[in-house]
Amino acid sequence: MNKFQTVIISNRLPVSVSRKDGKLVYEASSGGLATAMSSLEVEDKVWIGWPGIDADTLSDDERAEITQELAGRGCYPVFLTAEEVELYYEGYANDTLWPLFHYFQSVAHYSDKYWQAYLTVNEKFAAATAEVSADDARIWIQDYHFMLLPAQIRERLSGATIGFFLHIPFPSFEIFRLLPQRKELLRGLLGADVVGFHVYDYAQHFLDSCRRLLGASASSGMLEYEGRMVKAAAYPIGIDYDKFRAQLDTRETKDALKQLEDAYGKQKLILSVDRLDYSKGIPERLEAFRLLLEQHPEYHGKVKLLMVAVPSRTGVKAYQELRDEIEKTVSRINGTFGTVDWAPISYQFQNRPFAEIVALYARADIMLVTPIRDGMNLVAKEYVASKKRRGGVLILSEMAGAIDELPEALSINPNNAQTVADATHHALTMPVAEQKKRLTDMQQRLSVVTVQNWGKEFMHDLEQAAAQDGSRKQLSLTQRQRIAARYQTATRRLIILDYDGTLRGFVKTPSPLAATPNLRVWRVLKALSDDPNTTVAIVSGRTRRALSSWFVGLPLVLAAEHGAWKRYDGKWQQIDSGFKKDKKRIRQVMEKYSGRTKGAEIEEKDHAMVWHYANVEPDVAFKRASELKRELGELLVDDDIAVHEGRNIVEVKPTAVTKGNVVRELRRHYAADFVLCAGDDYTDEDMFRELQDDPGAVTIKVGQGDTTARHMVAKPAQLLRVLEDLSPVSTLSSLTEIPTKIPKIPRKIYRWLKR
Repeated sequence: MNKFQTVIISNRLPVSVSRKDGKLVYEASSGGLATAMSSLEVEDKVWIGWPGIDADTLSDDERAEITQELAGRGCYPVFLTAEEVELYYEGYANDTLWPLFHYFQSVAHYSDKYWQAYLTVNEKFAAATAEVSADDARIWIQDYHFMLLPAQIRERLSGATIGFFLHIPFPSFEIFRLLPQRKELLRGLLGADVVGFHVYDYAQHFLDSCRRLLGASASSGMLEYEGRMVKAAAYPIGIDYDKFRAQLDTRETKDALKQLEDAYGKQKLILSVDRLDYSKGIPERLEAFRLLLEQHPEYHGKVKLLMVAVPSRTGVKAYQELRDEIEKTVSRINGTFGTVDWAPISYQFQNRPFAEIVALYARADIMLVTPIRDGMNLVAKEYVASKKRRGGVLILSEMAGAIDELPEALSINPNNAQTVADATHHALTMPVAEQKKRLTDMQQRLSVVTVQNWGKEFMHDLEQAAAQDGSRKQLSLTQRQRIAARYQTATRRLIILDYDGTLRGFVKTPSPLAATPNLRVWRVLKALSDDPNTTVAIVSGRTRRALSSWFVGLPLVLAAEHGAWKRYDGKWQQIDSGFKKDKKRIRQVMEKYSGRTKGAEIEEKDHAMVWHYANVEPDVAFKRASELKRELGELLVDDDIAVHEGRNIVEVKPTAVTKGNVVRELRRHYAADFVLCAGDDYTDEDMFRELQDDPGAVTIKVGQGDTTARHMVAKPAQLLRVLEDLSPVSTLSSLTEIPTKIPKIPRKIYRWLKR
């Protein structure tokens, strides 16, 4: 099967498959997304999605036929059953996520069946993506149907660069937290390298939720998660501006426009075009029009509201109830204000051909776009693009993403019917010259920010992410094999490892009891250190008590507190740092901040003081840590002591204590022709720099960010895989010598450790 470099994923393919008279029929769509994707200047491209036909109705031969036909159109199908579509699409996507993300939390339904189907379908798409994507592919996932998909794909294609774009609003934290699976969805999205939204506010809501729910750190739109950097940014989607301008000159649109002129004559035409959805504010819009007619009888017989409602999710009860409500309200208003020869509202529940829609835009004197909440709303932009010689006024909800790009529109709050009525009156009395000036300003903007440029801009940032994500340093399978081969042929080996963030993930408390090595770590270290020709050193910021207790029975070299304590020959020795005389005043400052910062903890070591804030509310943590670092810096300005900010910590330690000094000593004590050093944070960069001049040394950073290490892996599990490659358990130790569980910490040491 072909492997593609560029992969687009959406719920529906740009080609729909159906059955007519027993035969399979293929019909291409021409939506905005299809236009944007077709404009991407790449040849090696495939589009993955559901072809729109129930998988249960297809034979194996028909599936093969569809797959072959779609391959010729640049598509790859994911077949879904009717039940999967009902539970995943109509259920979790549109009966849970859609209402909640549009702030209709009372309409959202939470069902375990919905969630399980969502999981299953996302997994299906992940498997399909892995099947057709190159290892280093650029993958762009579209919309809320696939919020789990980025992480699922990354598990299968670690070398891919992944983008995700959300076409609906991302809600505020207080709304998003209502979702039972909120953390799972965030972890899914954070599998991407670039996460795009229509407007800046949505990106900020996303970053806020990641900080509060996952404790991820974020700055300037960049978020660090599990050693990777994720960009969250706004990419306002546009329209195919030239398509709408060109359509105005076609015979079909000119004929339709003439029919509208004949039908409405001198009447002022107020237009609204929406998909039938409770987020569009249609009942509120009708109430505003009723107020206009009630308060301004001079408009009776002179205005017409034409409402085009495109059918949507007709099988969902909430949408059926909305349609009934709208039809009753239209009948009531027409009955109250209408006359024999004039009905105030014309309501059309149907799709209209593109040529007729453009004609309606061109003829309408006022466009009402008043959603209660909308990710962008392209109807507003389409209306502006379709105006040539006539004037026209756009009335636009401040709750639509498009308001940021169309400030010349009359901005309204859709929840205030009187405001909408007043804006309509303003539009009806606005001078034509002012109407055209507003339209011209908006058109100049829309002609540049097109849907084609939207797609190119996002793909450009995806390429930038690929270039900047350290991919040149990411440890490949081939490099792992070469490192393992060098290890096997070496006569003396030295392996230097940090602990937290390197051999195991971080914990949210400084207590060593919470960070005990798991069985996999213990086994790897035993397998390596049992070889008489290999020296394994753990160089950590942890205390000597913690390291002594964790590695009982293992012949390891240990360095604690970044090298303030060292155990090279079985006996601990410490440096004379003079740090004890400064502890009291440092502790006083830290205690002041801990007293007013819920969740903060102070860790006191022999040669360091650490203020931990992993359990502090993120926004508070950032402010308090900055203030603490500044105050400590002023306190210790004349001392040989430095203040450092690490991952969720502010640490104070002597400047003479560095891991680089430990590496220098280890090289002198243990001559080796193979050296491997791994770490994850700023303290480990000292080790990497110490080994920079040794071209044979293997240095590995765990996580993302700038580093002097020669290689990078994403997380501790991947480093453990590298270490397991070096010395498989079966080659260095009898399986009977490797414990099935970590040796129990002696009671005496346990009590000592707990103090």
